[in-house]
Amino acid sequence: MSEQCVIPTSEEDQALKERLEVYVDNVQRADPDIQKVALDRLREEIRSSTSSMTSVPKPLKFLRPHYSPLKAYFDIFMEDSDVKKKLADILSVLAMTMATGERESLKYRLLGSAEEIGSWGHEYVRNLAGEISQEFARRQFDDTPLDDMMDLVQQIVAFHMKHNAEPEAVDLLMEVEDLDLLIEHVDETNYKRACLYLTSSSSYLPGPDDILALDIAYSIYMNFKDYTSALRLALFLDNIQHVKRVFTSCEDLLQKKQFCYIIARHGMVLELDDEMAVEDEDREALQDIINNVKLSEGYLTLARDVEVMEPKSPEDIYKVHLIDGRATAGAGVDSARQNLAATFVNAFVNAGFGQDKLMTVSSESSSGSSTGGWIFKNKEHGKASAAASLGMILLWDVDSGLAQIDKYLHSNDNHIVAGALLGVGIVTCGIKNDCDPMILTIRIGAIMGLGLAYAGSQKEELKVPLSQILGDAKTPLEVLAFTAISLGLVYVGSCNEEVAQSIIFALMDRSEAELNDSLTRLLPVALGLLFLGKQESVEATAEVSKTFNEKIRKFCDVTLLSLAYAGTGNVLKVQKLLGYCAQHLEKNELHQGPAVLGIALVAMAEDLGLDMAVRSLEHLLQYGEQNIRRVVPLALGLLCISNPKVNVMDTLSRLSHDTDGEVSMAAIISLGLIGAGTNNARIAGMLRNLSSYYYKEAGHLFCVRIAQGLVHLGKGLLTLSPYHSDRFLLSPTALAGLTTVLFACLDMKNTILGKYHYLLYFITLAMQPRMLLTVDENQKPLSVPVRVGQAVDVVGQAGRPKTITGFQTHTTPVLLAAGDRAELATEKYIPLSPVLEGFVILRENPDYEEEK
Repeated sequence: MSEQCVIPTSEEDQALKERLEVYVDNVQRADPDIQKVALDRLREEIRSSTSSMTSVPKPLKFLRPHYSPLKAYFDIFMEDSDVKKKLADILSVLAMTMATGERESLKYRLLGSAEEIGSWGHEYVRNLAGEISQEFARRQFDDTPLDDMMDLVQQIVAFHMKHNAEPEAVDLLMEVEDLDLLIEHVDETNYKRACLYLTSSSSYLPGPDDILALDIAYSIYMNFKDYTSALRLALFLDNIQHVKRVFTSCEDLLQKKQFCYIIARHGMVLELDDEMAVEDEDREALQDIINNVKLSEGYLTLARDVEVMEPKSPEDIYKVHLIDGRATAGAGVDSARQNLAATFVNAFVNAGFGQDKLMTVSSESSSGSSTGGWIFKNKEHGKASAAASLGMILLWDVDSGLAQIDKYLHSNDNHIVAGALLGVGIVTCGIKNDCDPMILTIRIGAIMGLGLAYAGSQKEELKVPLSQILGDAKTPLEVLAFTAISLGLVYVGSCNEEVAQSIIFALMDRSEAELNDSLTRLLPVALGLLFLGKQESVEATAEVSKTFNEKIRKFCDVTLLSLAYAGTGNVLKVQKLLGYCAQHLEKNELHQGPAVLGIALVAMAEDLGLDMAVRSLEHLLQYGEQNIRRVVPLALGLLCISNPKVNVMDTLSRLSHDTDGEVSMAAIISLGLIGAGTNNARIAGMLRNLSSYYYKEAGHLFCVRIAQGLVHLGKGLLTLSPYHSDRFLLSPTALAGLTTVLFACLDMKNTILGKYHYLLYFITLAMQPRMLLTVDENQKPLSVPVRVGQAVDVVGQAGRPKTITGFQTHTTPVLLAAGDRAELATEKYIPLSPVLEGFVILRENPDYEEEK
């Protein structure tokens, strides 16, 4: 708007304009009394119109032409007095509509009478906050003092917090780099919304500001005794001291039990000490929950409730009768390969149910033959997978699991013993048991079993024996690769230097021929797992990796970068990885595979980045070289794991008929990953059609069968998503298991389709029930009504918006799909966790009154 006079449109406006002009003339008189009266009148006129700011108020419009003369008068003629300060206040408000770019509103505010800031309305406060952030940057640059401005910041923050504008208060404090002030200004009514905004915005802040924001939120939660929320942040920050502080600060035993359920779901291995739980009896009960002892029981409660206890056979999944036309699926495919596929499908579908139709059939029912009947229908290393599948079927049920597997440990066939040892590891995956099944016969089965059983535990007893295998020059390459991966899993995210060194030396000692073997590529993956999600901590190791043989140097460098920034959403790293993918290279360059997977690993942290990564991967499909196209399906599978998004499903369906065999196999496996545990009918239909399309291709058919097993994982009760607690926390062990399988899939012909198909069992680490099971104070299941619907993002919204939409009411236990959120539909109980997922303890509400 130019400075010419605004034309009044009515008599009322004309009268107002004339009144204002008289006041302005009076302000410029010499008599201080007349000036004071005129200023008071001007002030009333402006205030009465600025209480709501839908458009520029009339008085401000009519006063625009007088802004410059008043400014000149203020600067030249007026002595310091109260009258001058009052005029400064009015000029500060007028400057808001002038947009001179000189931050005059702030300048005059600092010269003014320092009265209550909110009296001029919200818009004025917002405008001041904007000018403060610009002025702060300038003063920092010039190195001038900030004290007068920080007083103003205090007032603005106090005003915002009082008026439900927490996001604006947080933004201002971030601009002036003084988030600590927030702690003084939050109260019972607004701390949740302030912390929600802090945690959500942390994923868009550069380091170390993001950690600072989360630390402040943690302190606020602790101050207001919201311990469960504080624990979620402590786990997110992966700060064991914070976790301990939550335990020691909280007095309530039930609340501590809820903490333990959250920690168990996260996969953190935690030994409780005397400070965290004083009474021995309580400590044992809490440690049992952390050790996941109740998981099998809860899972079976859910299965009984949903009525899916009946074991299913692979044929129930293939549904051959629904496929018309083509020769019956499987004609011309070697039956050992088919039996191996059936072994995996059977294990995935009946995972954790403790009974099936192939492995656990009692000897009488299987027409006189012994239980081992099915195992012997597999050849050589197939027998190992078959014996191990028993572990998957008895998943989490340690006592009866170890008893049933025991008989295979005494077999004369080495493959079966190796499989049984792996089975022991699978049964105890995610569970800690008193009778540690530590059997250190050095075979791949035992080593892999140890990796699964002790993932994330950083168990010292394993470091020495496993490191010795790595250091032994006679160790065969396959044993070496599995040993490294198991060490990577046990020490996941620990940045342990000793383990890192032993893996680095093992890599340096490999011959040229061994470096060409696809198993060698698991060594850099193992090295990356040590730094999973630990960002800068990887840099020293990355420097060392630059000295490796050039065949593996770049592969190792990109793998370390991808894993170190996994789940951080770091945009700069995604750009760097996209840069690697954009190069058009010679045929045998290996490092672009991990770069594509890296994009998915880094970008899976939040929804916006995830959608952008899916689009970037579409571009790579169109313009990338063949070796990149082969990995894109796997990256899409990781981004949408257990979350069948229609656009991704269509892309993978298209790629599953690709002319390049490796692209289509990767797409088929990824269809299984995005539908894992969802029973998605559309994906199941696609896979049935693919099984008849590829009926002559043994490799493709095997992939289709594995994908079918994954879609029906645990009969639809399990998820592979490493994220939990409202997609806020990332479980490092779950992500490590998925990453290992996906990196193995970079060269499927030599790993999963070769003799290392048991690599697929690493996926056990990510398997978790996608349930909400409410329990009472004695940990017994309790049925209550809950509303389940699509989660709505309510960060920074005013009032108390609904957090779910399109809900249905069910009684617990219930299944939660990807993107679902649950809330209690009764006030009779109070949940002890802000996020209703997994095991949630309910306490009776003392204020509840039955409706008459």
